[in-house]
Amino acid sequence: MTTQWVLHVDLDQFIAAVEIQRHPELEGRPVVVGGRGDPTERGVVATASYAAREFGVGSGMPLRIAARKIPDAVFLPVDKEAYDAASAQVMGTLRALTWGGVPVVVEVLGWDEAFLAPGPGHGDLGDPFAFAAGIRDAVHDATGLHCSVGIGDNKLRAKIATDFGKPRGAWQLTESTWFEVMGARPTTALWGIGAKTAKKLAALGIDTVAQLAAADPHQLAETLGPTMGPWYRRLGRGVDSNPVDATPWVPRAHGRETTFQVDLEDWDLVVEEVRSLTGRVVEDIDAEGRPAMRVGIKVRYRPFITVTRSLTLPAATNDPAVLAQAAVSLLDRVERDRPVRLLGVRLEMVDPSPAPPAG
Repeated sequence: MTTQWVLHVDLDQFIAAVEIQRHPELEGRPVVVGGRGDPTERGVVATASYAAREFGVGSGMPLRIAARKIPDAVFLPVDKEAYDAASAQVMGTLRALTWGGVPVVVEVLGWDEAFLAPGPGHGDLGDPFAFAAGIRDAVHDATGLHCSVGIGDNKLRAKIATDFGKPRGAWQLTESTWFEVMGARPTTALWGIGAKTAKKLAALGIDTVAQLAAADPHQLAETLGPTMGPWYRRLGRGVDSNPVDATPWVPRAHGRETTFQVDLEDWDLVVEEVRSLTGRVVEDIDAEGRPAMRVGIKVRYRPFITVTRSLTLPAATNDPAVLAQAAVSLLDRVERDRPVRLLGVRLEMVDPSPAPPAG
């Protein structure tokens, strides 16, 4: 039986690579991108170049900590439009590829990664490593950016394989090599398991991928839920039956956040900021053409305690005044006796209308 390959393409240090492409003199230097590019301000690292990662700097780290780790690093502001443009060029390059004589199917995961599979009716696929090399060459020729490729017999294995091939390489992970490669690794090595879930698993005596694969499904269901428990066991065995799907991703919600350089202690200002943020998110949902059905807020206090609150609206709307008032009303459900360092507003939209039938 011929293996139905799935490939996972991941751009190497994508945001940093785009910035280095714009500023070639930064090649080889520790580059940190985040916030407004000022490490004396509050903000977090969006990405770090490989040279910066060697010092322990990574995504999500406060910029001030990154600056302490690498005082002479180059700090740059986030430029979303530049990354959007570079990503569109990469994804266009991937969609133009053919494999086995037919166009590939491309499922975009974000700015810098996508799954690829051979399209229906394909012929002989040949060596997947040869095709992976062709992908890397095509992306580099079109964009000047480098990528790594994971090769698997399903999406989960392809996704995990990519990290073994980084940077600028390819790696293969299949059912026959799964436990040899992954069995002794911690459960956090699996795509879909974070620190919180790993802690729950550890409390059950499950620390490795192999232990998760052999775990009692009933015990997992009792601890992690009737749906998620068995699903985590499937992850441990490397099982994934989801096909590569080229259907464009449709956002369920839009949100905006603001981190304040000076904590807000005046709650009249907090209310004002929530109204302002809501107005900006309304512009985002208006661009989608879909009204909001649910409103949420995020409040982060000093030093780093975060709470969220949300409500479902009586009727879907895109009225800025109604949505702002709903967001402000959620402030009545949070404590007001601590300084606020971050505020966020999220509007969840109604599902998009199905396309009308042709003809």
